[in-house]
Amino acid sequence: MLYGIAAAFAALLLAALLAGLLRVPGLRLGLVDRRRVRPVPVVGGTAVVLATVLVAGAGEWTGVAPLGEGVGTLLGAAAGVAALGLVADVWRLRGRVVLAGTAVAALCVVPYEETGVAGGVLAAGWIVGVAGAFRALDHADGLAGTVGVVTAFGVGVCASVEVLDGVAVLLSVLAAALTGFLMQNWHPARVAFGACGSLFAGFVLASAAVLVRTGYDAVSSAGVLFALTAVVSVDAVLVVLARRLAGRPVLRRGPDHVGHRLRRLGLTSRGATVVVGAGAFASVSVGVLVHGGWVGASAVWWVAGVALVVVLGLVCVKGAGARAVPAARASAQVRGDVRSPLRVRNG
Repeated sequence: MLYGIAAAFAALLLAALLAGLLRVPGLRLGLVDRRRVRPVPVVGGTAVVLATVLVAGAGEWTGVAPLGEGVGTLLGAAAGVAALGLVADVWRLRGRVVLAGTAVAALCVVPYEETGVAGGVLAAGWIVGVAGAFRALDHADGLAGTVGVVTAFGVGVCASVEVLDGVAVLLSVLAAALTGFLMQNWHPARVAFGACGSLFAGFVLASAAVLVRTGYDAVSSAGVLFALTAVVSVDAVLVVLARRLAGRPVLRRGPDHVGHRLRRLGLTSRGATVVVGAGAFASVSVGVLVHGGWVGASAVWWVAGVALVVVLGLVCVKGAGARAVPAARASAQVRGDVRSPLRVRNG
């Protein structure tokens, strides 16, 4: 208990400190978000990764809080995904390369002895999807970090219910590191998340959720996993649907994510983040309650119904604020670099 508190506090301080220290070198090396006018270094994710790996690894190395074989493998695979994301931040990697690397890492962490080969492949595919959707969620200040903190706490509670102490410790450390990062990423952000941090966070959260639900039937597990990650799922489905309806390539970036549409409805940047965070808290809470057996599995259908209403409602917002916004200008507006009623960032 005491180690968990100390580890979380250390991760929070370390992430906040590293994010601040890496900001200037990131600017000098040109490691900035290329879609923005004002240069903001994409070193926040690196700070989260380093803080999480160092603090969780210290517990494993000292034997004070051993993660266990499966969790250690998860952390190692997540570090590999983070390294791939860092390369994507520095150079322009094709999306298929990032996808392939994340898929290989996901295939290494699935417990096939419990899921079987077919179930393991499906689980790995879900992990890749969540990691990619989490990266796409990083389209506004504080958004991905806030959802990450809420999700980490929720999955951590589920891990505690299953007495998976190693998973619970890792998730508490990740939640604390994300909180420290948010100190530098809250609007207006001084550092950005980048592919390194967003892929790492999404991969750890999805993989941990799979480990937590191992041993349960596939149908109920699918419902709980959806509830735990409903916000990123809504954003991904919304973007795909909107771009298909508009006849645009799905992988071409544009200001059509959840955060962009909430801004068009009149919310401030911080207000949009709070609304999305509240939605994440509600859906994650349902997932935790269903997993713990405190409410029936049918509660997940309420989450699915609300998610459907949100997608169908927000997809209609496109015409309300549709006007051509150059990518660099749009990304600057969401951070507050350009004074405009519409502050959006392409993603």
